[in-house]
Amino acid sequence: MGAKEKNSLSRRLWRLYISSVVSIALLLFLVGFFAVMALGARNLSNFFKENIRVTTILKEDVEETQAEEFSKTLLKLPSIRDAQVVSKEQGTKEMKELLGEDFLEVFNSNPIPVTINVFVKPEYFIADSIQIIRENLLENNIVEDVVYQEDVILSVNKNLKIGGIVFMIFSLLLLFISIVLINNTVRLNIFSRRFAVHTMQLVGATRRFIRKPFLKRALLQGLISALLAIVALVIVGVLASRQLSFLFSSANLTEFAIIGAGLILLGVVLCYICTWAVVRKMLNMRANDMYY
Repeated sequence: MGAKEKNSLSRRLWRLYISSVVSIALLLFLVGFFAVMALGARNLSNFFKENIRVTTILKEDVEETQAEEFSKTLLKLPSIRDAQVVSKEQGTKEMKELLGEDFLEVFNSNPIPVTINVFVKPEYFIADSIQIIRENLLENNIVEDVVYQEDVILSVNKNLKIGGIVFMIFSLLLLFISIVLINNTVRLNIFSRRFAVHTMQLVGATRRFIRKPFLKRALLQGLISALLAIVALVIVGVLASRQLSFLFSSANLTEFAIIGAGLILLGVVLCYICTWAVVRKMLNMRANDMYY
């Protein structure tokens, strides 16, 4: 084989290798994108749960200072995320906006009591848990009533559960498709060198000697592909967070680092396993089978 043919073959192999790296990087990017979307979906779920309030209506003679003290007590409970005191003046203003400026004319005195808007933590956003919280609040002698939209809570929980199942199915399907495509990409890349492998066998090279450079290249291929996917995810994530900041407001670097590490592990392990399987198959091929 002349130098020109060797250079041409080398260029073709490099182009094939680069295209394999890019293809695997795109697949890993999709897997990572779904993982980030799952993180965003969790934050969106928490956002809805944390902003549905349980209104605690206090008795008419309760002063605002008593309500403030009571709210501080509520914040010490493990189930309460926040407790906001709504004064009579603020409550009256809200009612005027809702019912009109003259709604107080039918009353001899202002009937609007001091209230506390209680917001529970996401893990307690269950109808039974909120009912228990309501019963505990009613045990206090300054509390008149506790109201919340039970049908909204049930509806949100039901829809989130259905959405979670659908998202999980799509994620597993995407992961399966990615594994199959990565396997095919690696197979095509290595299969183009089947004649070189056969030649090495003819000159007496051991299976371990033949397999070693392919496996090293597979580890590097998986690592590079994963790093490219992570860089693309970071760019997309930065752009998306500017428009959808509430989706990732509670996310932390540790969670994103876990996703990145998972992509690296997935890329390296899949490339290694697929390469090992393909090389093993090639080493067992007969010369006539290499032409099909």
